[in-house]
Amino acid sequence: MEQVKLYDTTLRDGMQGEGMSLSASEKARVVLALDKLGVQMIEAGFPSSNPKEEELFARLAELELEQATICAFGMTRRRDTAPEDDPALQTLVGAFTPVVTLVGKTWGLHLEKVTKVSREENLAMIADSVSFCREQAKRVVYDAEHFFDAYRDDSAYALECLAAAVEAGAENVTLCDTNGSSLPDQISAATREVVAKLGERAEVGIHVHDDAGCGVANSLAAVAEGARMVQGTVNGYGERCGNANLTTILPNLQLKLGFDVVGAEQLASLTETVRFVDELCNVTQDPDAPYVGRNAFAHKGGMHVAGVEADARTFEHIDPAAVGNQRAILPSELSGKATIRAQAERSGIEMDDAAAARAVDQLKRREHDGYHYEAAPASFELLLRREAGTYKPLFRLESFRVVVEKHEDGEVRTEATIKVEVDGKRYFEAAEGNGPVNALDRALRAAIADRHPHLADVELTNYKVRILDEAHGTGAVTRVLLDSADGEREWGTTGVSENIIEASWEALVDSLEYAFQ
Repeated sequence: MEQVKLYDTTLRDGMQGEGMSLSASEKARVVLALDKLGVQMIEAGFPSSNPKEEELFARLAELELEQATICAFGMTRRRDTAPEDDPALQTLVGAFTPVVTLVGKTWGLHLEKVTKVSREENLAMIADSVSFCREQAKRVVYDAEHFFDAYRDDSAYALECLAAAVEAGAENVTLCDTNGSSLPDQISAATREVVAKLGERAEVGIHVHDDAGCGVANSLAAVAEGARMVQGTVNGYGERCGNANLTTILPNLQLKLGFDVVGAEQLASLTETVRFVDELCNVTQDPDAPYVGRNAFAHKGGMHVAGVEADARTFEHIDPAAVGNQRAILPSELSGKATIRAQAERSGIEMDDAAAARAVDQLKRREHDGYHYEAAPASFELLLRREAGTYKPLFRLESFRVVVEKHEDGEVRTEATIKVEVDGKRYFEAAEGNGPVNALDRALRAAIADRHPHLADVELTNYKVRILDEAHGTGAVTRVLLDSADGEREWGTTGVSENIIEASWEALVDSLEYAFQ
């Protein structure tokens, strides 16, 4: 198979996205993760542009990578300055990296408004800078900034800029859609001509942004015309609307177009890798992201679930395991017996046709009442256990009471009392908390902790309330969602009631009972 290389610029271009910031040590961890994934080239950024970058390059110089090549990024020489007298170029060639990536101007608009140099001087800046780096034994990737805008404005000059870099010794010329303004047919036409004129002398790369929503499509269009290196970022991080998303491009190249990009085992680590980078960057994972999102292979409609159970190819375009993801069957009012059976099997619950039919009816009734089991899989599993006859309650509730007192000085005190029966023994407990739910949680745990010591490991990690029928004001039905964890697992439960404390109680009890099923 023919190879297409990946060039990751998450550490530079990706960090230009709003709110993006990583320490030098975190950036080094990203490099190790990308190297393990099989990314061939990783751009570290501008060497010595600031103390963080200095630390990063020092760390990277000591890393032992399996296959990735680290690239230092810089610009062509300044106008009216020889390369050897340009401090930035001197720093660039002084970096430990075997590859340097030079970015230069291509578009007449920038020459007139930004660099304020003639077209001839710009060509000299490109050629001189590439030649200087080559003389210092550096391999050179040349990024032609705003290439596609320039090509549409003056294709002859845009090609001349590329030729200047190739003639000076660049091993790769990368065509940049810096504004993200181009559409796939425009990318195709320009890339086709570049490959025809320069492809035998240098590798052609593609670097696009997603301002028109075409970042992935434009990258693939360039590859179809002969580009053999694709630049982008993990999850499409980047300025404005982001860069081309390598997370989507990689499986498209390998699984759809048949190119040799990374090993099969490396591709199977894709989901894990991109979620790791999301966590490092403190970015909420996109559940709908192609290939790696938790909903990428989620099925909700009853007919879809039945189709997938019969043959996964009916509603899945690839095997989720190929990219390290997994199938999800989502319960809802759209579900049929296939959904119920699939979920029961995954939970180790034996369920006959009659029990499955009852579970479907119960699910649809409760979803109509406001329950949302897609977001509360633990509560849904308990529903299945009740219908299958395998449900085991932790206790029997006799009653609970919650008292909230607000004093003149502003102090608010909340106390809950609870009466329950556990294994035939009656317990009465009271507890204070910083609110009704917290007080109930403490009182219930106090009542049943002796019989169920594992409760100490269960922690409520999130609490969300949604009003389902706002028109009823304070008498509206509320839905409560609780997230819980015990150090090994995480799960979600739900409760619905016109009384927010009752809804919270229901979700709380489900959370604790699920931990013991």
